[in-house]
Amino acid sequence: MRMSDSEIPHGDGRAVDVYLDLLRIRMDTEDYRLLLRAVEPVLKAIDEERLSSSDLALDPGAVDELPQEVRDEAALIIATAVTGRLDNEVVELDVDETGPVRIVTDATTASDPARLGEIADYIRERHRETEELRGIAEASGLPTDF
Repeated sequence: MRMSDSEIPHGDGRAVDVYLDLLRIRMDTEDYRLLLRAVEPVLKAIDEERLSSSDLALDPGAVDELPQEVRDEAALIIATAVTGRLDNEVVELDVDETGPVRIVTDATTASDPARLGEIADYIRERHRETEELRGIAEASGLPTDF
């Protein structure tokens, strides 16, 4: 089986390092520094194979302060580190219940409207379930910040 171009190891064999090198050349220096500060803890967790969902999430407070382009690149860096692929894309889905949702997916899925529709349906269902659980927690006097 032949590897696609997006899976061919470059340099030291880590696609994420190749992607970071490309970004360092392409991005404004200050934006690149912001980006590195945001993703370094996540990349360290990946390297140390501590892959809990909290390790893969960027600090919400820090993310809110980042420009959208830097947030998108951070998501792409994490996806590249996890998948080893360089063909990830950020796609914005219009989900009525939540408003626009940005996801990272592979190029094939990003170009497939049917698959993107399935992902939007999944997001809608998860949102509905979360709101239902939040209502149960509120009625029970439990915390609702999950």
